[in-house]
Amino acid sequence: MIKIALDAMGGDNAPHDIVHGGVEAARHSKGRFEVVLVGDKERIQPEIDRHFRTHDLPISIEHASQSITMEEQPSIALKKKDSSISVAIRLQREKKVHGVISAGNTGAVMAAALFGLGRIEGIRRPAIGSLLPTEAGRTLLLDVGANSDCRPEDLLQFALMGSIYYSHLFGDMSPKIGLLSVGHESVKGNDTTLKANALLQKSSLNFIGNVEGGDILKGKTNVVICDGFVGNIILKFAESLHSLFKVSMGRLVRKYLFSQIGAILMRPTFDGIRKLFDYQEYGGAALLGIKGVCVIAHGRSSTRAIQNSILAAYKMAVEDINSHIRTKLTEYLQDD
Repeated sequence: MIKIALDAMGGDNAPHDIVHGGVEAARHSKGRFEVVLVGDKERIQPEIDRHFRTHDLPISIEHASQSITMEEQPSIALKKKDSSISVAIRLQREKKVHGVISAGNTGAVMAAALFGLGRIEGIRRPAIGSLLPTEAGRTLLLDVGANSDCRPEDLLQFALMGSIYYSHLFGDMSPKIGLLSVGHESVKGNDTTLKANALLQKSSLNFIGNVEGGDILKGKTNVVICDGFVGNIILKFAESLHSLFKVSMGRLVRKYLFSQIGAILMRPTFDGIRKLFDYQEYGGAALLGIKGVCVIAHGRSSTRAIQNSILAAYKMAVEDINSHIRTKLTEYLQDD
């Protein structure tokens, strides 16, 4: 059985929401995977006991005596060898679990994964990929925070990893790749973007050229490539749309009587739109390029978000995304 380690101590509402999400995921596992809760057993067990009939669920606890706060620097966090995230990564390195999820300190999670698992051979910089809702469905954006500064070769590798990840998530074997820039023309952009465009044009990927910021939510491409500085800003902006939608709809509905009546009838539609823009429906962001499966969830992740993150990690493990990245990278290096 596939085992997914869940950092029970990571996140703004840990361990309560994290454990709750883990229990609900295990309840709907149907024999596909086991959830391994990593953290302080004395705090985790009471949270499990809040739930009905958990004794027969595929869920277990791996004790870790330390935890890492959101404020700690990654270099300091790495010194905590018995922290929940360090223990979770160690379990994967020892092949006792098939994937790791954490809603904790992103820098610490990345550092622990990078030093604990290592990079896939040939990958210079791992990247974080996050799904965004679009008019056409979903678009994968990467990098969204792992690398503030990138070389053109890094952006090419992000495109390669993103293409494979998207393919195995949604069954599209030739996803459209777009390079984020200030104009559609290949001659527009900074030096890194110009050189990356040239590399992508020569690649075997389904590269459709540059895309602008306004193209992302239109869904013109399946995968959008950029450096982590720009990607993180876009991601945070996109996440704020959910709050804007809720506040705006609430204000308009309260303003007019007929709107209040209509809102009752339109509630299923509103709920559908709300879910479309809710980051929690998309689970966590995959850390691509490491020798393992690592999903970084939002610090404010709800139980629903944790469930979806577990499903994402399970999918990555079952599809063996890393082997496909390794094979594709080898083919590219041989053709270069």
